[in-house]
Amino acid sequence: MDRYENYQSPLVARNASTAMCRLFGPRKRIRTWRRLWVALADAQRRQGLAITKRQVDALRRAIDDIDFRAAAAYERKMRHDVMAHLHAFGDRAPQARGILHLGATSAYITDNADLLIMRDALHLIRDWLVNVIDAFLAFNRL
Repeated sequence: MDRYENYQSPLVARNASTAMCRLFGPRKRIRTWRRLWVALADAQRRQGLAITKRQVDALRRAIDDIDFRAAAAYERKMRHDVMAHLHAFGDRAPQARGILHLGATSAYITDNADLLIMRDALHLIRDWLVNVIDAFLAFNRL
């Protein structure tokens, strides 16, 4: 496991599950940003913008190829996390660089990614609660 897999915090180290740590970790967050950029480009392509299927496919292939060092270098220059990762994503799919983030704001990326991650976190919590309640009920039947 690398340092980009899990969310880091003293409270997390004591209290969070591995699944929850991964869910809020940098790799999952940036992968979710990239999925949103792909979804945006594909929707724009289907609506007739000058975006090719080949460009969208190139983005899809690069979703998991995250270069955190390159993004950190871009962020030192730009002082903007979303733009840094946008440029790092463009490096991994250069044929699609020009169509990334068209008409979008940083809030489109960050807010929607946060919502998707929180949804997944709520699913983890729901599943945990169901297991705890089932175990409690089974124990009380003894």
